[in-house]
Amino acid sequence: MLGMDLPERARVVVVGGGVIGTSVAYHLAKMGVPDVLLLERNRLTAGTTWHAAGLMVTFGSLSETSTRLRQYTRDLYAGLEAETGLSTGLRQCGFIELAADEGRLEEYRRVAAFNRHLGVDVHEISPAEVRTLFPLARTDDVLAGFYVAEDGRANPVDVTMSLAKGARQRGVRIIEGVPVTGTLRKGGTVTGVRTPFGDVEAEIVVNCAGMWARQLGEEAGVSIPLQAAEHYYLITEPIDGVSADLPVLEDPGAYGYFREETGGLMVGLFEGAAAPWSVERVPDDFAFGTLPPDWDRMAPYLEAAMARIPVTATAGVRTFFCGPESFTPDLAPIFGESPELRNYFVAAGMNSIGILTGGGIGRALAAWIATGRPDVDVTGMNIDRLQPYQRNRAYRASRTVEALGQVYATHFPSRAFSSARGARRSPLHSVLSDLRPYWRDVSGWEMPDFYDFSGNFALSWGKPDWFGQWAAEHRAAREDAVLMDMSFMAKFLVQGRDAAAALEELSANRVAVPGRVTYTQWLNEGGTIEADLTVTQLDEDRFWVVASDTAHRHAFTRLTRHLDGRHAFAADVTSGWAQINLQGPRSREILAAAADAEITLPFRGAAELEIGFARVLCLRITYVGELGYELYVPAEQAVHVHERLVAAGAGHGLRHAGLKALASLRMEKGYRDYGHDIDNTDDVLEAGLGFAVALDKGDFIGREAVLARKARGPLTRRLVQVLVTDPKALMYHGEVVRRDGRDVGYVRAASYGHTLGGAVGLAMLDAGPQPLDQAWLDAAPLTVEIAGATYPARASLRPLYDPTSERVRV
Repeated sequence: MLGMDLPERARVVVVGGGVIGTSVAYHLAKMGVPDVLLLERNRLTAGTTWHAAGLMVTFGSLSETSTRLRQYTRDLYAGLEAETGLSTGLRQCGFIELAADEGRLEEYRRVAAFNRHLGVDVHEISPAEVRTLFPLARTDDVLAGFYVAEDGRANPVDVTMSLAKGARQRGVRIIEGVPVTGTLRKGGTVTGVRTPFGDVEAEIVVNCAGMWARQLGEEAGVSIPLQAAEHYYLITEPIDGVSADLPVLEDPGAYGYFREETGGLMVGLFEGAAAPWSVERVPDDFAFGTLPPDWDRMAPYLEAAMARIPVTATAGVRTFFCGPESFTPDLAPIFGESPELRNYFVAAGMNSIGILTGGGIGRALAAWIATGRPDVDVTGMNIDRLQPYQRNRAYRASRTVEALGQVYATHFPSRAFSSARGARRSPLHSVLSDLRPYWRDVSGWEMPDFYDFSGNFALSWGKPDWFGQWAAEHRAAREDAVLMDMSFMAKFLVQGRDAAAALEELSANRVAVPGRVTYTQWLNEGGTIEADLTVTQLDEDRFWVVASDTAHRHAFTRLTRHLDGRHAFAADVTSGWAQINLQGPRSREILAAAADAEITLPFRGAAELEIGFARVLCLRITYVGELGYELYVPAEQAVHVHERLVAAGAGHGLRHAGLKALASLRMEKGYRDYGHDIDNTDDVLEAGLGFAVALDKGDFIGREAVLARKARGPLTRRLVQVLVTDPKALMYHGEVVRRDGRDVGYVRAASYGHTLGGAVGLAMLDAGPQPLDQAWLDAAPLTVEIAGATYPARASLRPLYDPTSERVRV
């Protein structure tokens, strides 16, 4: 259907006819959303879908969301032909991931246990078994392979056409040859799209424009930080022994993947240092084009890949291919409703996994649109996790060089991006530099991870070189006192005569309590968590709201949209205020010396203090489980206040502590962290946060859902603290927990408990039909699987460190 047949209105307009756009349209129709229109600027599959490699792999992710999206996608492709009559080209020929070094072997053993827990039938196989399954592979240096028989490959064009036919059969209008050139909006809400053939009114617009998504978003005032980069593969002439049933083989250590293609082999590459393409602007007329390859740059990577399959070095080459793929700053998709514009959704930036997650991404976004909220954990891929400056040309040009290479990197727990750094710096950055910190990227902020860094930073799954520094900072918080620069935390000032009422509606806890800090959650109508933060009433109509860095834009968007039409106003004051945390049993005497005044602030109290020449907002609250204070200081006075605190701490054991210590301290106390161990799918009661819900205060968003959950009886699924009793074991994320030999959940986040003497984490466990209480946890042995080994563990519903919180309230 050509552009001349354009309707004047639709309920939903999907922009982009690749695998993602057609999947979104198909699933919207399948869920009963009427009047869906898909507009494609050229023809279906134009851009990047048509030349995708088509791998269909469920193995490899430590994200439950990503793994579930992959599983759903594979099952969808397997059954779509029966519905549409068009094959998706799915061939479940098997998939093998190679580990040729110890770091990858440990990573894949950790991933394999997690994936098996979620139902992926992955097996660790020997080098000899790899050779049996893929006889052309050289395996003399291989330590192990990880094999999934049900994985394989699909045909990207066939997948897209089948999804498009399924969408049409369910009433979706798909029109090719219609570029969307603009977005219509009114009062912060999208109202339609503009095309050369006329405007189309719409209630909802979905940007699935692939590598053009950033440009389309900029026109609408929506930030979508993605960048196209060159992506390479070659296809050999036919090779003896290669058939369509040959498994897909990935060898990340050699930068390559291999699959059959018309009797030969496709040799695909993810090089260590990539080349961004068209940083200024992706050409509007680019559709089914290719890019001029730079084989001189790629030769070392190609040689490494071909060494794994030696016959490829002598086989004739039928096709050298270079085409664009789009990548995001953190290699996660850009997904969800934009914070800048209501009802403007985005699904783009697939980082070369658009085919293997396309079905799941389309289903998840369609569910969000159809029901009003997502039904999977989106915290790691929500568009609002990203900052507008990340779409700057300089940022994209720098980060993309590294990002593509990270696809095949070993994902050690302390690995971090080194490119596009230094964008956001605390007012204390220069002062803290003298203490030799190891700087960590925290949502773009440069923050100390630990101090006294020697310059040695070997990536490892074991105890790192700086374990001693970390332990010393942790102990100082427990025994004396520490200073932590927490300026990266999101800070909002909410004012107006309706501020109290609005915040009470948003918050599950009672927050309108003068001079008090309240820990609370913001829930959605389903009673699951949208934000985890503190609210402090400073005055009758003035409140201070503090959220984590990862929830910054998400919380602020939820806040400002809730304030619409009220006499209440929110200002994001994050950059204007430093946050210095003084924590530990000696913090009161240090603060008293710095302020030259007696400190009588009760737990959860708030007051303004004089420290030297500065007036400081002081909140007595902790995230480490000790007596402590959060000090909010005007940015221009932060260095002055820091100097006073350091001077006051001399002789009191005060030392600086970084984010590694913060993580281990909070984990010992079982404090939650939104986006890591709790997310938007978690019931506030199952998350163990019922103590922060004031059901008797009156109505608030999610109250009815919480009451309904309580009425259903005892909880059978709960977030619990898990401690591995062997001090040598280390947990990070995704470790499977078993009770009496049966899988009951996995660790969502973990650290090392230097006080508890072992790795400690928070795990969501499921007791099945039984109530999950402490008696159930204690009634049978618990174990945790870590990289193929099993370790005894114990679990608790109460904090393992200071369960009665006496140290916090002293």
